[in-house]
Amino acid sequence: MLSIDVAVLRVEVERRPVLRGVLHRFIQAQFVQTAETAFVNVRGNTAVRLARWLLMCHDRIDGDRVTVTQDFMSYMLGVERPGVTAALRVLAEGGFVRKHRGSVEIIIRDGLLDLAGDSYGVAEAEYARLIEGRFEPNI
Repeated sequence: MLSIDVAVLRVEVERRPVLRGVLHRFIQAQFVQTAETAFVNVRGNTAVRLARWLLMCHDRIDGDRVTVTQDFMSYMLGVERPGVTAALRVLAEGGFVRKHRGSVEIIIRDGLLDLAGDSYGVAEAEYARLIEGRFEPNI
């Protein structure tokens, strides 16, 4: 784990405008992701929310197996474990994932994308725009 003393970071942020800009863009991207998560948590059912969460995990790993327990998924989604079990069953019956003890394997990412719908993608596009410098035209 990397860390830096806050006093050192403050000095470097003041000294280096490029660093300050990167940190500000990262904060903006985090705000968008937090707002999107709150919005999806209010309007999405558990299967949609789980599909979105698994897509986000998949974005951050190498490979297709997300090492995670159902207990942790229930904590992350803010639902009881039986709700996660039922949502995983929906995803597995759709052929999108395969359940394993302590992990979930992504089988058909496009199926998860379809299920997640517009609950996934806004924060990811904003991150790409702000951090990675990839700008996609509005269609």
